[in-house]
Amino acid sequence: MTPEAFKLSLSAIQPTAGMNEHLQALWYDAKGQWETAHNIIQDITDRQAAWIHAYLHRKEGDSWNADYWYNRAGRMRPSCSLEEEWTTILQDLLGK
Repeated sequence: MTPEAFKLSLSAIQPTAGMNEHLQALWYDAKGQWETAHNIIQDITDRQAAWIHAYLHRKEGDSWNADYWYNRAGRMRPSCSLEEEWTTILQDLLGK
């Protein structure tokens, strides 16, 4: 899947079949469903999930919790916009 195809999928009611949990979390976040995105990603233990988890808490405004998850992801909290970070995460997940 390309970033463009992923963004086009946002017009659908549900994520594309076969979309992994990391992408589903970003998909639901983009649809304004923060809680669903958080519920999907919170129990996954890899670094990409920790990055998404950090991003979600940054978006929520919980900097302390976000910094905890950025640390778990091996990253620092970025100074870019949330939209830019979302795009960077998407590109990383898609290998682009």
